[in-house]
Amino acid sequence: MKYKELIAKMTLEEKASLMSGKDFWQTQDIKRLGINSMFLADGPHGIRKQAAAADHLGLNASIPATCFPTAATVANSWNVELGEKMGEYLGEEAVAQGVNVLLGPGINMKRNPLAGRNFEYFSEDPYLAGKLAAGMIRGIQSHGISACVKHFAVNNQEERRMAIDTIVDERTLREIYLTAFEIAIDEGKTKTVMSAYNMLNGAYTNENTHLMREILRNEWKYEGVVVTDWGGSNDRVAGLIAGNELEMPTTAGETNEEIIQAIKTGKIKEEVLDENVDRLLDLIFTTEEALLEPHKEIDKEKHHRMAQTVAEESIVLLKNEDKILPIQKGKKVAIVGEFAKEARYQGAGSSIVNPTKLDSTLECVKECGFETIGFEAGFDRYGKKSQKSIDVACALAKRADVVLIYIGLDEVTEAEGLDRQTMQISENQIELLNALYQVNKNIVAILSAGAAVEMPWINKVKGLVHGYLSGQAGAKAILRVLSGDVNPSGKLAESYPIRYEDTPSYYQFPGKEVSVEYREGPYIGYRYYDTANVDVLFPFGYGLSYTKFEYSDIQVAKDAVTFKLTNTGGMAGSEIAQLYVGCKSTNIFRPKKELKGFTKVFLNPGASKTVSIPFDNKTFRYFNVKTNSWEIESADYEILIGSSSTDIRLVDVIAMEGTEAPLPYVKAKLPSYYSGKANNVSLEEFENLLGSKVPESKWDRTKPLGYNDTIAQCQYAKGGAARFAFKLIHFSHWFLRKIGKRSTANLIMMSIYHMPFRGVSRMTGGVINMPMLDGILMMVNGQFLKGLRHVLKERRKKMEGEKSKTTMVQAAKEM
Repeated sequence: MKYKELIAKMTLEEKASLMSGKDFWQTQDIKRLGINSMFLADGPHGIRKQAAAADHLGLNASIPATCFPTAATVANSWNVELGEKMGEYLGEEAVAQGVNVLLGPGINMKRNPLAGRNFEYFSEDPYLAGKLAAGMIRGIQSHGISACVKHFAVNNQEERRMAIDTIVDERTLREIYLTAFEIAIDEGKTKTVMSAYNMLNGAYTNENTHLMREILRNEWKYEGVVVTDWGGSNDRVAGLIAGNELEMPTTAGETNEEIIQAIKTGKIKEEVLDENVDRLLDLIFTTEEALLEPHKEIDKEKHHRMAQTVAEESIVLLKNEDKILPIQKGKKVAIVGEFAKEARYQGAGSSIVNPTKLDSTLECVKECGFETIGFEAGFDRYGKKSQKSIDVACALAKRADVVLIYIGLDEVTEAEGLDRQTMQISENQIELLNALYQVNKNIVAILSAGAAVEMPWINKVKGLVHGYLSGQAGAKAILRVLSGDVNPSGKLAESYPIRYEDTPSYYQFPGKEVSVEYREGPYIGYRYYDTANVDVLFPFGYGLSYTKFEYSDIQVAKDAVTFKLTNTGGMAGSEIAQLYVGCKSTNIFRPKKELKGFTKVFLNPGASKTVSIPFDNKTFRYFNVKTNSWEIESADYEILIGSSSTDIRLVDVIAMEGTEAPLPYVKAKLPSYYSGKANNVSLEEFENLLGSKVPESKWDRTKPLGYNDTIAQCQYAKGGAARFAFKLIHFSHWFLRKIGKRSTANLIMMSIYHMPFRGVSRMTGGVINMPMLDGILMMVNGQFLKGLRHVLKERRKKMEGEKSKTTMVQAAKEM
């Protein structure tokens, strides 16, 4: 151990105290030994350090910081170096605000388009997500502080996120849901990992020894710290055994005492605690070195320009009929849409950043080079209909050569804590677009959203520019693409299905009660659409440019593929060349092709460049469930170079010698997986893939409710008061939505409805302790008076204990 001598000086109580927070955002300190607190802050795309009362929902404003584009946006740049540079800027701001650990990036897979937190995640592809995350981590940690990749692992829905049990087979787990984390740890060298709220195959992630010990520590050789998501600890001692050092936020010493008692009774050895303390101390001491220097004032304008650069590289041009873009000088342009007035530039929840400045489309359009004839909102961003607004917008559009309509998803539709209900944008926006189309066919839509949406209206627009959630400088970045000052180079990091029903997880999302089954296996995103031959609206890796690129001269060697890329158009631009690999053997089921490399190349008109994409240890591997290890199958492999997953320009074949591992599957038992048509797999076939029976997915409504049951389950409680409370919560949610208070209604879902009872204690910083929670559960389960007496009794004991502790502290100070 690195800090063996220091740990030997600590009492058992002091060591245990380090294992949970001092308050909502800080770790515990031990002043007599020179151990200071660390500050942890949200920050996937900007620092969210709250100066006022702390919360995890983004309610209270934070200290102003640069709001960069979200991960879903940055992913469209496919530019690892750009992500690393953005990470450097994030790290610089974190140091300036005294932050030791920046809680990001988020690298969970976009399993389903409706997952509420998709805007915080990079991609549906683990290789792309992992590479981008590794770059961002290197940038953040170049300043000496720590990044924190999250949420480990298989956290792909918001509904019941603190209690849901994710059922996934081992091969899919390794190939799809853990690969990005593996790359982030191996190449990014992240110092901190955040465990997820959910269970994985029956065990909470931070207690899951297979995930935390066997894979993270033993296989990946990770030596950093694991921190729980806020309120995400279930059994503190089990978490400690699994190697989860830090529980956040504070539990006011309650779980520290659990650790102390577990050691005193011999349940765990003190050496286990020491091991966890040692890793946490290393994080504290190495990150605080970066904060010793006087904090420098951030150059806000320089950082704002960087946010603009990231946005410009991440904007995706999806449609450009009749070359309506870029807009020619002299054209009269009408601007329509509420999002042009107030930009939709980031997600909602714990990642909300208070921007240092915010570009406005209506202000920045004056610099863009084309003539604007006016602006009309045309719709209410939260869905309220108004024919008058539509009529006024149409009157403006009639006078224009080109209509720019700013549409998308609003802040309360995409938010942490709840999933989207539909893939559609709001009906009032579509009604406006239909009306505009009747008076002017030259429409360019500018879309703002953090995930895929359905577009049955796409034939009503000639141009479609997707800005995603492009941060505080996004408005100007989009205008520079529209005007041609910037040649768009972004490409989609996720597939856009024609309709939601086409998605492979359609029948298995979200898990509504005990569990969610990942029956589609490895067939998520383009892996499914390409293999099952399902048409999509826009494929993975798709994006247009104002110029054209030609691919030629493919050469495949043992360690790389080389080809020539030429800009055959009339404008300088960047092309993202993508390497896909497909195994020609059918002995082991696989997606038709998988992304295994990419590069972004800038070329002037007429210029050519020889491009090389290297193979690595992930190019040909698959996870074999019989050998429980990564293997290579002896076979011929197609090497495919494309401009998107469906636009393959060059193909060659290489024969690879494999590891000669035994075949892991019986083909006859897995017909859906071998055909790739895995969108509606039967329970029996999924169990064949899983290698075990699937646990019961429904609540047992006859059992009393416990710590890990949710408040929503009070509808089935034995206690009449609990059922009444549930009806009151349910009615409040309905009523608030009815009167247009959707943000407040969402808070009920985020912070109450799907909260497990243990979260009532874990998220209140010990205000309600577990003994008090026992009394609440008595009330819920039909013993109202007994439970109330228990709550009051435990509350008195808690207050007396706190009073006694305060007296002892004061006495110690006076000595």
